Amino acid sequence: MKSTFIRILILVALAACRPDPIDSISGSNPDWTEASHGNAAPDYSVVFPQDQVNELEITIGADNWTAIRNNMKALYGFDFGSGGMGGPPGTFPTTEPDYVQTTVKFKGKTWQHVGFRLKGNSTLSTAWRSGIYKLPFRLDFDKFEAVQPSIKNQKFYGFKELSFSPGVKDNSLIREKLGSDIFRMAGMPAAQSAFYKVYIDFGAGMKYCGVYCGLELPDDKMVIQQLGEDAGNLYKPESKLATFIQTEFEKKNNELAGDFGDVSGFVKALQSTKRSSDVVAWRTGLETIFNVDHFTKYLAINNAIVNWDTYGVMAHNYYLYNHSSKGLMWIPWDHNESFSKSPGITGTTGGPTGPGNALSLTMNEVGTGWPLINYIANDAVYFEKYKSHMRDFKNGVFQQNTLDAMIDKYYDLITPFVVGANGEQPNYTHLSNAAAFTAERAALKTHVSNRIALINQFLP
Repeated sequence: MKSTFIRILILVALAACRPDPIDSISGSNPDWTEASHGNAAPDYSVVFPQDQVNELEITIGADNWTAIRNNMKALYGFDFGSGGMGGPPGTFPTTEPDYVQTTVKFKGKTWQHVGFRLKGNSTLSTAWRSGIYKLPFRLDFDKFEAVQPSIKNQKFYGFKELSFSPGVKDNSLIREKLGSDIFRMAGMPAAQSAFYKVYIDFGAGMKYCGVYCGLELPDDKMVIQQLGEDAGNLYKPESKLATFIQTEFEKKNNELAGDFGDVSGFVKALQSTKRSSDVVAWRTGLETIFNVDHFTKYLAINNAIVNWDTYGVMAHNYYLYNHSSKGLMWIPWDHNESFSKSPGITGTTGGPTGPGNALSLTMNEVGTGWPLINYIANDAVYFEKYKSHMRDFKNGVFQQNTLDAMIDKYYDLITPFVVGANGEQPNYTHLSNAAAFTAERAALKTHVSNRIALINQFLP
Protein backbone atom coordinates (compact mmCIF):
# COMPACT_ATOMS: atom_id res chain seq x y z
CA MET A 1 0.00 0.00 0.00
CA LYS A 2 2.76 2.39 0.99
CA SER A 3 4.72 1.73 -2.20
CA THR A 4 1.59 2.25 -4.30
CA PHE A 5 0.94 5.57 -2.60
CA ILE A 6 4.51 6.66 -3.30
CA ARG A 7 4.17 5.71 -6.96
CA ILE A 8 0.99 7.79 -7.22
CA LEU A 9 2.77 10.79 -5.71
CA ILE A 10 5.60 10.42 -8.22
CA LEU A 11 3.19 10.25 -11.14
CA VAL A 12 1.34 13.36 -9.93
CA ALA A 13 4.63 15.23 -9.59
CA LEU A 14 5.75 14.22 -13.08
CA ALA A 15 2.44 15.33 -14.54
CA ALA A 16 2.80 18.68 -12.85
CA CYS A 17 6.26 19.15 -14.40
CA ARG A 18 5.25 18.07 -17.89
CA PRO A 19 5.43 20.99 -20.39
CA ASP A 20 2.30 22.33 -21.99
CA PRO A 21 1.26 20.72 -25.27
CA ILE A 22 2.94 22.24 -28.33
CA ASP A 23 -0.31 23.57 -29.70
CA SER A 24 -1.09 25.43 -26.48
CA ILE A 25 0.65 28.53 -27.72
CA SER A 26 -1.02 31.28 -25.79
CA GLY A 27 -0.80 29.34 -22.55
CA SER A 28 2.87 30.20 -22.04
CA ASN A 29 2.42 33.92 -22.75
CA PRO A 30 -0.53 35.73 -21.17
CA ASP A 31 -0.03 38.62 -23.63
CA TRP A 32 -0.68 36.40 -26.65
CA THR A 33 -3.62 37.43 -28.81
CA GLU A 34 -4.35 36.58 -32.39
CA ALA A 35 -4.05 40.25 -33.37
CA SER A 36 -0.73 40.92 -31.62
CA HIS A 37 1.11 37.56 -31.73
CA GLY A 38 -0.84 35.30 -34.06
CA ASN A 39 -1.48 35.01 -37.78
CA ALA A 40 -3.75 38.01 -38.13
CA ALA A 41 -3.40 40.31 -41.12
CA PRO A 42 -0.53 42.78 -40.75
CA ASP A 43 -1.54 45.91 -38.85
CA TYR A 44 0.34 48.70 -40.60
CA SER A 45 -1.26 51.39 -38.46
CA VAL A 46 0.27 49.92 -35.27
CA VAL A 47 3.68 48.88 -36.59
CA PHE A 48 4.22 51.78 -38.99
CA PRO A 49 2.40 54.86 -37.69
CA GLN A 50 3.16 58.00 -39.66
CA ASP A 51 2.38 60.60 -37.00
CA GLN A 52 4.15 59.24 -33.92
CA VAL A 53 7.37 57.56 -32.77
CA ASN A 54 6.93 54.00 -31.53
CA GLU A 55 8.89 52.64 -28.56
CA LEU A 56 10.53 49.21 -28.40
CA GLU A 57 12.39 47.42 -25.60
CA ILE A 58 14.73 44.49 -26.29
CA THR A 59 16.40 42.37 -23.61
CA ILE A 60 19.52 40.67 -24.96
CA GLY A 61 21.29 39.91 -21.67
CA ALA A 62 24.95 39.50 -20.79
CA ASP A 63 25.36 35.93 -22.06
CA ASN A 64 23.82 36.67 -25.44
CA TRP A 65 25.85 39.87 -25.77
CA THR A 66 29.00 37.82 -25.17
CA ALA A 67 27.85 35.34 -27.81
CA ILE A 68 27.24 38.19 -30.28
CA ARG A 69 30.71 39.61 -29.63
CA ASN A 70 32.36 36.23 -30.09
CA ASN A 71 30.45 35.64 -33.31
CA MET A 72 31.38 39.07 -34.67
CA LYS A 73 35.05 38.54 -33.83
CA ALA A 74 34.93 35.25 -35.75
CA LEU A 75 33.27 36.90 -38.76
CA TYR A 76 35.03 40.27 -38.88
CA GLY A 77 38.26 39.62 -37.03
CA PHE A 78 37.82 42.44 -34.54
CA ASP A 79 35.92 43.10 -31.33
CA PHE A 80 33.33 45.71 -30.44
CA GLY A 81 34.95 49.13 -30.02
CA SER A 82 38.25 48.12 -31.63
CA GLY A 83 38.55 51.48 -33.42
CA GLY A 84 38.90 52.40 -37.08
CA MET A 85 36.31 52.41 -39.84
CA GLY A 86 36.44 48.84 -41.08
CA GLY A 87 37.48 47.46 -44.41
CA PRO A 88 36.46 48.56 -47.91
CA PRO A 89 33.40 47.19 -49.69
CA GLY A 90 33.93 43.63 -50.82
CA THR A 91 35.89 42.61 -47.74
CA PHE A 92 32.86 41.92 -45.58
CA PRO A 93 31.92 38.40 -44.52
CA THR A 94 29.48 36.52 -46.74
CA THR A 95 28.01 34.80 -43.66
CA GLU A 96 25.39 36.73 -41.72
CA PRO A 97 25.78 37.15 -37.95
CA ASP A 98 24.09 34.57 -35.74
CA TYR A 99 20.66 35.00 -34.19
CA VAL A 100 20.22 34.99 -30.41
CA GLN A 101 17.03 34.66 -28.38
CA THR A 102 15.72 37.89 -26.89
CA THR A 103 12.61 39.31 -25.26
CA VAL A 104 10.77 42.20 -26.91
CA LYS A 105 8.30 44.56 -25.26
CA PHE A 106 5.96 46.90 -27.12
CA LYS A 107 2.85 48.75 -25.97
CA GLY A 108 2.65 46.78 -22.73
CA LYS A 109 2.93 43.37 -24.41
CA THR A 110 5.83 40.89 -24.40
CA TRP A 111 7.17 38.69 -27.22
CA GLN A 112 9.32 35.79 -26.03
CA HIS A 113 12.25 34.00 -27.69
CA VAL A 114 12.50 36.56 -30.50
CA GLY A 115 15.40 36.11 -32.90
CA PHE A 116 17.81 39.08 -32.89
CA ARG A 117 20.82 39.49 -35.17
CA LEU A 118 23.03 42.30 -36.35
CA LYS A 119 22.76 43.26 -40.03
CA GLY A 120 24.53 45.30 -42.67
CA ASN A 121 27.96 45.65 -44.22
CA SER A 122 29.74 49.00 -43.99
CA THR A 123 27.19 50.42 -41.53
CA LEU A 124 27.58 47.45 -39.22
CA SER A 125 31.37 47.46 -39.50
CA THR A 126 31.51 51.19 -38.77
CA ALA A 127 29.18 51.00 -35.76
CA TRP A 128 30.90 47.89 -34.40
CA ARG A 129 34.43 49.28 -34.62
CA SER A 130 33.33 52.59 -33.11
CA GLY A 131 31.90 50.88 -30.02
CA ILE A 132 28.54 52.59 -30.50
CA TYR A 133 25.67 50.52 -29.11
CA LYS A 134 23.27 51.96 -31.68
CA LEU A 135 23.72 48.95 -33.97
CA PRO A 136 21.73 47.92 -37.05
CA PHE A 137 19.67 44.81 -36.39
CA ARG A 138 16.87 42.55 -37.52
CA LEU A 139 14.11 40.81 -35.52
CA ASP A 140 12.60 37.45 -36.50
CA PHE A 141 9.67 36.66 -34.23
CA ASP A 142 9.41 32.91 -34.86
CA LYS A 143 13.06 32.19 -35.64
CA PHE A 144 13.37 29.82 -32.70
CA GLU A 145 10.02 28.05 -32.91
CA ALA A 146 11.75 24.70 -33.56
CA VAL A 147 13.34 24.78 -30.11
CA GLN A 148 10.66 26.95 -28.49
CA PRO A 149 7.36 25.43 -29.69
CA SER A 150 5.35 27.83 -27.54
CA ILE A 151 6.08 30.58 -30.10
CA LYS A 152 5.08 28.61 -33.18
CA ASN A 153 4.12 31.09 -35.93
CA GLN A 154 4.65 34.01 -33.58
CA LYS A 155 4.22 37.37 -35.33
CA PHE A 156 4.44 41.05 -34.43
CA TYR A 157 1.02 42.42 -35.34
CA GLY A 158 1.10 40.27 -38.47
CA PHE A 159 4.78 40.71 -39.34
CA LYS A 160 7.29 37.87 -39.08
CA GLU A 161 10.42 40.03 -39.49
CA LEU A 162 11.37 43.67 -39.06
CA SER A 163 14.55 45.53 -39.90
CA PHE A 164 15.91 48.48 -37.88
CA SER A 165 18.26 51.05 -39.40
CA PRO A 166 20.15 53.33 -36.97
CA GLY A 167 21.27 56.00 -39.43
CA VAL A 168 24.97 55.22 -39.05
CA LYS A 169 26.00 57.51 -41.92
CA ASP A 170 22.98 59.78 -41.86
CA ASN A 171 23.09 62.81 -39.56
CA SER A 172 19.46 63.57 -40.37
CA LEU A 173 18.21 60.10 -39.31
CA ILE A 174 15.40 60.45 -41.86
CA ARG A 175 16.97 59.43 -45.20
CA GLU A 176 15.89 55.79 -44.93
CA LYS A 177 12.27 56.71 -44.41
CA LEU A 178 12.35 59.62 -46.86
CA GLY A 179 13.72 57.40 -49.63
CA SER A 180 11.28 54.52 -49.16
CA ASP A 181 8.32 56.90 -48.87
CA ILE A 182 9.30 58.77 -52.04
CA PHE A 183 9.43 55.57 -54.07
CA ARG A 184 5.99 54.47 -52.90
CA MET A 185 4.52 57.91 -53.53
CA ALA A 186 5.81 57.63 -57.09
CA GLY A 187 4.13 54.25 -57.57
CA MET A 188 7.10 51.94 -56.93
CA PRO A 189 6.96 49.05 -54.43
CA ALA A 190 9.07 49.89 -51.39
CA ALA A 191 9.10 49.01 -47.71
CA GLN A 192 6.76 50.72 -45.25
CA SER A 193 8.63 52.38 -42.41
CA ALA A 194 8.24 54.29 -39.15
CA PHE A 195 10.43 55.83 -36.48
CA TYR A 196 11.18 53.92 -33.28
CA LYS A 197 12.77 54.82 -29.97
CA VAL A 198 14.77 51.69 -29.16
CA TYR A 199 15.88 50.57 -25.69
CA ILE A 200 18.22 47.58 -25.35
CA ASP A 201 19.49 45.68 -22.33
CA PHE A 202 22.93 44.29 -23.20
CA GLY A 203 23.28 42.84 -19.70
CA ALA A 204 23.69 46.00 -17.63
CA GLY A 205 20.12 47.32 -17.66
CA MET A 206 17.92 48.94 -20.28
CA LYS A 207 19.71 51.71 -22.22
CA TYR A 208 18.25 54.21 -24.69
CA CYS A 209 19.86 53.47 -28.07
CA GLY A 210 18.27 56.32 -29.97
CA VAL A 211 15.93 56.79 -32.91
CA TYR A 212 15.79 54.04 -35.52
CA CYS A 213 13.88 53.63 -38.73
CA GLY A 214 11.87 50.41 -38.51
CA LEU A 215 11.09 48.77 -41.86
CA GLU A 216 9.11 45.86 -43.16
CA LEU A 217 11.02 43.25 -45.13
CA PRO A 218 10.17 42.69 -48.79
CA ASP A 219 8.33 39.39 -48.22
CA ASP A 220 4.94 37.87 -48.88
CA LYS A 221 3.16 40.52 -46.80
CA MET A 222 4.71 43.38 -48.72
CA VAL A 223 4.28 41.95 -52.21
CA ILE A 224 0.63 41.07 -51.48
CA GLN A 225 0.03 44.56 -50.11
CA GLN A 226 1.73 46.41 -52.97
CA LEU A 227 1.78 44.00 -55.91
CA GLY A 228 -1.41 42.04 -55.25
CA GLU A 229 0.08 38.50 -55.07
CA ASP A 230 2.89 36.49 -53.50
CA ALA A 231 3.13 33.19 -55.42
CA GLY A 232 6.04 34.26 -57.64
CA ASN A 233 9.70 33.86 -56.71
CA LEU A 234 11.20 36.65 -54.61
CA TYR A 235 14.98 37.15 -54.72
CA LYS A 236 17.52 39.31 -52.93
CA PRO A 237 20.39 39.31 -55.42
CA GLU A 238 24.04 40.18 -54.96
CA SER A 239 24.71 40.33 -58.67
CA LYS A 240 25.84 42.76 -61.37
CA LEU A 241 23.67 40.74 -63.78
CA ALA A 242 26.58 40.26 -66.18
CA THR A 243 26.35 36.47 -65.83
CA PHE A 244 23.99 34.16 -64.02
CA ILE A 245 25.50 32.64 -60.88
CA GLN A 246 22.80 30.91 -58.85
CA THR A 247 24.46 31.59 -55.50
CA GLU A 248 24.14 35.32 -56.20
CA PHE A 249 20.34 35.07 -56.15
CA GLU A 250 19.11 34.40 -52.62
CA LYS A 251 15.56 33.13 -52.61
CA LYS A 252 13.34 34.68 -49.96
CA ASN A 253 10.37 32.38 -50.61
CA ASN A 254 9.66 29.09 -52.41
CA GLU A 255 13.02 28.03 -51.02
CA LEU A 256 12.43 24.30 -51.42
CA ALA A 257 11.79 24.63 -55.15
CA GLY A 258 14.95 24.64 -57.24
CA ASP A 259 13.43 26.83 -59.94
CA PHE A 260 15.71 29.70 -60.92
CA GLY A 261 14.61 29.74 -64.53
CA ASP A 262 13.07 33.21 -64.25
CA VAL A 263 16.27 34.98 -63.18
CA SER A 264 18.58 32.84 -65.32
CA GLY A 265 16.30 33.52 -68.29
CA PHE A 266 16.39 37.23 -67.50
CA VAL A 267 20.19 37.37 -67.54
CA LYS A 268 20.29 35.29 -70.73
CA ALA A 269 17.81 37.61 -72.46
CA LEU A 270 19.71 40.66 -71.26
CA GLN A 271 22.99 39.34 -72.66
CA SER A 272 21.53 38.03 -75.92
CA THR A 273 23.61 38.78 -79.02
CA LYS A 274 20.40 40.01 -80.67
CA ARG A 275 21.05 43.32 -78.95
CA SER A 276 23.61 43.97 -81.69
CA SER A 277 22.04 42.08 -84.59
CA ASP A 278 18.28 42.63 -84.08
CA VAL A 279 17.56 45.18 -81.36
CA VAL A 280 13.77 44.90 -81.75
CA ALA A 281 13.92 41.15 -81.13
CA TRP A 282 16.27 41.78 -78.18
CA ARG A 283 13.82 44.17 -76.58
CA THR A 284 10.94 41.76 -77.14
CA GLY A 285 12.83 38.88 -75.58
CA LEU A 286 13.90 40.94 -72.59
CA GLU A 287 10.43 42.36 -71.98
CA THR A 288 8.92 38.88 -72.08
CA ILE A 289 10.57 38.06 -68.77
CA PHE A 290 11.67 41.41 -67.23
CA ASN A 291 9.54 44.52 -66.66
CA VAL A 292 11.79 47.06 -68.35
CA ASP A 293 9.34 49.94 -68.02
CA HIS A 294 9.16 49.35 -64.27
CA PHE A 295 12.95 49.33 -64.01
CA THR A 296 13.43 52.51 -66.03
CA LYS A 297 10.99 54.19 -63.66
CA TYR A 298 13.02 52.99 -60.67
CA LEU A 299 16.22 54.16 -62.36
CA ALA A 300 14.78 57.61 -63.03
CA ILE A 301 13.69 58.09 -59.43
CA ASN A 302 16.91 56.66 -57.98
CA ASN A 303 19.09 58.93 -60.12
CA ALA A 304 16.89 61.95 -59.43
CA ILE A 305 17.11 61.73 -55.65
CA VAL A 306 20.67 60.23 -55.77
CA ASN A 307 21.21 56.90 -54.09
CA TRP A 308 24.66 55.50 -54.82
CA ASP A 309 24.51 52.43 -52.57
CA THR A 310 22.65 50.22 -55.02
CA TYR A 311 22.92 48.56 -58.43
CA GLY A 312 25.19 50.52 -60.75
CA VAL A 313 27.83 51.11 -58.09
CA MET A 314 27.25 48.21 -55.67
CA ALA A 315 25.83 44.80 -56.56
CA HIS A 316 23.18 44.78 -53.83
CA ASN A 317 20.26 46.56 -52.18
CA TYR A 318 17.53 45.44 -54.54
CA TYR A 319 14.98 42.64 -54.75
CA LEU A 320 13.38 40.95 -57.76
CA TYR A 321 9.82 39.61 -57.70
CA ASN A 322 8.46 37.48 -60.53
CA HIS A 323 4.92 38.75 -61.03
CA SER A 324 2.48 36.41 -62.77
CA SER A 325 1.49 38.98 -65.41
CA LYS A 326 4.09 41.76 -65.16
CA GLY A 327 7.33 39.76 -65.25
CA LEU A 328 10.32 40.26 -62.98
CA MET A 329 9.87 43.51 -61.08
CA TRP A 330 12.56 45.60 -59.38
CA ILE A 331 12.06 46.43 -55.70
CA PRO A 332 14.41 49.07 -54.22
CA TRP A 333 15.89 48.55 -50.76
CA ASP A 334 18.12 50.47 -48.31
CA HIS A 335 17.98 54.25 -48.63
CA ASN A 336 20.05 55.41 -45.66
CA GLU A 337 22.66 56.89 -48.00
CA SER A 338 20.27 58.49 -50.47
CA PHE A 339 19.81 62.26 -50.87
CA SER A 340 23.50 62.71 -50.14
CA LYS A 341 25.48 63.31 -53.34
CA SER A 342 24.94 65.53 -56.36
CA PRO A 343 26.60 64.18 -59.50
CA GLY A 344 26.08 66.29 -62.59
CA ILE A 345 24.18 65.65 -65.81
CA THR A 346 27.00 63.72 -67.46
CA GLY A 347 29.58 61.40 -65.96
CA THR A 348 33.26 60.77 -66.54
CA THR A 349 34.97 58.07 -68.55
CA GLY A 350 35.51 54.92 -66.55
CA GLY A 351 32.39 55.25 -64.49
CA PRO A 352 31.75 54.95 -60.81
CA THR A 353 34.37 52.99 -58.98
CA GLY A 354 33.11 52.78 -55.44
CA PRO A 355 31.23 54.29 -52.54
CA GLY A 356 29.85 57.75 -53.06
CA ASN A 357 30.21 57.71 -56.82
CA ALA A 358 26.56 58.05 -57.70
CA LEU A 359 25.36 57.84 -61.28
CA SER A 360 25.00 60.92 -63.44
CA LEU A 361 21.66 61.68 -65.08
CA THR A 362 22.85 60.53 -68.52
CA MET A 363 24.59 57.45 -67.07
CA ASN A 364 27.13 57.72 -69.92
CA GLU A 365 29.89 56.71 -67.50
CA VAL A 366 28.39 53.27 -66.81
CA GLY A 367 30.32 50.48 -68.49
CA THR A 368 29.39 46.94 -69.53
CA GLY A 369 30.18 45.69 -66.03
CA TRP A 370 26.70 46.97 -65.16
CA PRO A 371 24.87 45.71 -68.25
CA LEU A 372 21.29 46.42 -67.22
CA ILE A 373 22.00 50.15 -66.87
CA ASN A 374 24.57 50.32 -69.66
CA TYR A 375 22.26 48.74 -72.24
CA ILE A 376 19.33 50.94 -71.28
CA ALA A 377 21.44 54.10 -71.37
CA ASN A 378 22.63 53.17 -74.86
CA ASP A 379 19.25 52.12 -76.25
CA ALA A 380 17.31 55.02 -77.73
CA VAL A 381 13.89 53.55 -76.95
CA TYR A 382 14.66 52.64 -73.35
CA PHE A 383 16.52 55.87 -72.68
CA GLU A 384 13.44 57.82 -73.76
CA LYS A 385 11.37 55.72 -71.34
CA TYR A 386 13.86 56.62 -68.60
CA LYS A 387 13.63 60.35 -69.38
CA SER A 388 9.83 60.18 -69.56
CA HIS A 389 9.63 58.63 -66.08
CA MET A 390 12.03 61.22 -64.69
CA ARG A 391 9.89 63.99 -66.19
CA ASP A 392 6.77 62.51 -64.57
CA PHE A 393 8.59 62.24 -61.25
CA LYS A 394 9.82 65.85 -61.43
CA ASN A 395 6.37 67.13 -62.33
CA GLY A 396 4.62 65.01 -59.72
CA VAL A 397 6.19 63.84 -56.46
CA PHE A 398 9.58 65.56 -56.70
CA GLN A 399 8.41 69.08 -55.91
CA GLN A 400 10.28 71.40 -53.55
CA ASN A 401 7.21 72.14 -51.44
CA THR A 402 6.33 68.45 -51.16
CA LEU A 403 9.82 67.40 -50.09
CA ASP A 404 10.26 70.37 -47.74
CA ALA A 405 7.01 69.45 -45.98
CA MET A 406 8.08 65.81 -45.60
CA ILE A 407 11.51 66.78 -44.25
CA ASP A 408 9.96 69.20 -41.75
CA LYS A 409 7.39 66.63 -40.63
CA TYR A 410 9.98 63.93 -39.97
CA TYR A 411 12.35 66.34 -38.23
CA ASP A 412 9.64 67.73 -35.99
CA LEU A 413 8.55 64.18 -35.13
CA ILE A 414 11.94 62.84 -34.00
CA THR A 415 13.80 65.95 -32.76
CA PRO A 416 12.68 65.60 -29.08
CA PHE A 417 14.18 62.09 -29.05
CA VAL A 418 17.40 62.95 -30.87
CA VAL A 419 18.67 66.12 -29.18
CA GLY A 420 18.07 67.68 -25.79
CA ALA A 421 17.49 66.15 -22.37
CA ASN A 422 15.62 63.15 -23.80
CA GLY A 423 17.85 62.80 -26.83
CA GLU A 424 20.59 60.40 -27.87
CA GLN A 425 23.59 60.14 -25.59
CA PRO A 426 27.32 59.43 -26.08
CA ASN A 427 28.11 55.78 -26.89
CA TYR A 428 24.50 55.38 -28.04
CA THR A 429 24.50 57.79 -30.98
CA HIS A 430 26.35 58.23 -34.26
CA LEU A 431 25.95 62.01 -34.14
CA SER A 432 29.09 63.99 -33.31
CA ASN A 433 26.92 66.75 -31.82
CA ALA A 434 23.41 68.20 -31.90
CA ALA A 435 24.39 70.75 -34.54
CA ALA A 436 25.20 67.96 -37.02
CA PHE A 437 21.61 66.74 -36.77
CA THR A 438 20.04 70.20 -36.92
CA ALA A 439 22.07 71.30 -39.95
CA GLU A 440 20.91 68.37 -42.08
CA ARG A 441 17.37 69.72 -42.32
CA ALA A 442 18.52 72.62 -44.47
CA ALA A 443 21.10 70.48 -46.27
CA LEU A 444 18.42 68.03 -47.43
CA LYS A 445 16.24 70.84 -48.74
CA THR A 446 19.21 72.30 -50.61
CA HIS A 447 19.95 68.88 -52.10
CA VAL A 448 16.40 68.66 -53.45
CA SER A 449 16.67 72.16 -54.91
CA ASN A 450 19.97 71.33 -56.63
CA ARG A 451 18.60 68.09 -58.07
CA ILE A 452 15.50 69.80 -59.44
CA ALA A 453 17.69 72.40 -61.16
CA LEU A 454 19.90 69.70 -62.72
CA ILE A 455 16.92 67.69 -63.89
CA ASN A 456 15.42 70.80 -65.49
CA GLN A 457 18.66 71.22 -67.47
CA PHE A 458 18.66 67.55 -68.40
CA LEU A 459 15.02 67.65 -69.50
CA PRO A 460 14.51 71.00 -71.21
